[in-house]
Amino acid sequence: MEAENSGWERRTIEQLAHAALKEQRTARRWGIFFKLLTFAYLGAILLMAMDLSGAAQRVGSDGKHTALVELNGVIDSGGEASADRINAALQRAFKDGNTKGVVLRINSPGGSPVQSGLINDEMRRLRAKYPNIPLHVVIEDVCASGGYYVAAAADKIFVDKASLIGSIGVLMDGFGFVGSMQKLGVERRLITAGENKGFLDPFSPQQESQQRHARELVNAIHQQFIDVVRKGRGNRLKDDASIFSGLIWTGEGSLKLGLADAFGSLDYVAREVIKAEKVIDFTQRENFAERVAKRIGAGAGEAASRWLMPPAGASLR
Repeated sequence: MEAENSGWERRTIEQLAHAALKEQRTARRWGIFFKLLTFAYLGAILLMAMDLSGAAQRVGSDGKHTALVELNGVIDSGGEASADRINAALQRAFKDGNTKGVVLRINSPGGSPVQSGLINDEMRRLRAKYPNIPLHVVIEDVCASGGYYVAAAADKIFVDKASLIGSIGVLMDGFGFVGSMQKLGVERRLITAGENKGFLDPFSPQQESQQRHARELVNAIHQQFIDVVRKGRGNRLKDDASIFSGLIWTGEGSLKLGLADAFGSLDYVAREVIKAEKVIDFTQRENFAERVAKRIGAGAGEAASRWLMPPAGASLR
């Protein structure tokens, strides 16, 4: 009888001990979860505070300053170098009562001719609206194609001797898989309404009429590019046909051709040209919420790109 009582007590104690351990493990897991959640929350607040502090610095600055707007990377409608972002930043820079001059610092290989044209148009509008505020471009590593389309609207263009400038041309590229399909015995079945709806389809034989039309398209955009550069640079541009051939030059070579005006960095232009050494950054960058949304949407976009093949488009790159 005593043995039975002792066994029952032992089992009860073991069950209580197991229950206590299980409860401790559960509490520990929840503790870790809430700590991680707290860290994530504090990190989000910190990043948002950094975004707000940057905006406060721009709005609350005292004294005359040089306003900076940065254009980095490929110029397209969905990135940080979109016309919406660049134009909004330029507008804020010009409207600030303490802005003595504006510098658009460019480091871009080019991109969309439409987005580049929209920025060029807005730069011209702002220069006309604020005639007492100069708008200069400072080129860092590269300012090619669509990047130079934008730069041509500035009062002056400053470069480094090793900067790469030019590539005034237009391209429309793609691939052809007809030969590979024939070797593999693959048949292309394309049904369209409209004889040219499969324009430059990479899986169909090339048609001379479509190639001719594509050349007309890129030539028309190229002529628009040439007109913009001639209008922006005026008589500073040398009479040299190679300027519009798509070639690229160093900063030193661009000065000889009239594609740029002088050597100079951001600090030099602010201090010696605009005469306002203090630089305030008005660049419109992605905030925390936008960065999170973009990361969430990146997976869906990558999956969709595997199924969708957009038609070839003209590019200033």
